[in-house]
This record gives sequence, C-alpha cells and structure tokens, in this order.
Amino acid sequence: MEITGIISALVVGLIIGALGRLVVPGKQAIPIWLTLILGIRAAFVGGAIAAVFTTFWLLVLIVQVLVAAAAVVLAEKLYTRGA
Repeated sequence: MEITGIISALVVGLIIGALGRLVVPGKQAIPIWLTLILGIRAAFVGGAIAAVFTTFWLLVLIVQVLVAAAAVVLAEKLYTRGA
C-alpha cells in the first residue's frame, strides 16, 4: 500500500467517523483518535455490508455512516464505563 492509500484511508475514516458522531444525539465522551479508528473500521465493514446489496455510492455511504454511528454508541458506553 502506498502512502497516498494510507492517507486516503485516514481521511475517509475521519469523515465517516465524524459523520457517525453527528448522527448520534448528544455529546460523546470519546477522543478523536478513537473516532478515527472507528471510522476506518466502519468504512470497511459498512462497505462490505453494502456491497452485498448495491454498489450505488450514496447507499454505501449511508450504510457506512450507520455502522459508524453504532460503533460510536458502543465505544462511548465502553469508554465511559472504564473511565
């Protein structure tokens, strides 16, 4: 993987993670680095789930954001419980 691919994955992960945080109401008590990791994972998992049904980019994005939102809710519960 080239450096541009890594940078692209980080940017897409940050965008998907931020959109996932925006979908969840209220203030989340998780750090930005955790949002980035959740966003990267949600981009891959959501893309794989959406690929089963469609390849239309908007539907893929919606599934990725929903997966990120679910991951943010779960991570917030686990992160705040441990703090």
